[in-house]
Amino acid sequence: MGDPFAPLIDLQKAGFGGFVSLNAAWLESLGDMGAEFMSFLAERVKEDVKTQHEILHCKDISEAQKIQGDFVQKAIEQYQVETGKLMELGMSAFKTEGGKTQ
Repeated sequence: MGDPFAPLIDLQKAGFGGFVSLNAAWLESLGDMGAEFMSFLAERVKEDVKTQHEILHCKDISEAQKIQGDFVQKAIEQYQVETGKLMELGMSAFKTEGGKTQ
């Protein structure tokens, strides 16, 4: 039986070693992005529950409108920040050890 790593060694010899490492970095980045997004979703659910609680306990319609307005503004800000984080994580998948984009 031959060496199970022979095909990978052959690819590296042929100059495809960068593709193998890029693929590993890309998969790791996907995992990081998934974890980040799940954390973000958990925070958003907490905000949703908090806002519903505040609305249920408000005294008048103007207070409810303020609560809703604050909720929307905060959601927009959080989604903008999260988009930036996910873009950075996505770009990191294509960086080499020297920090340059492949």
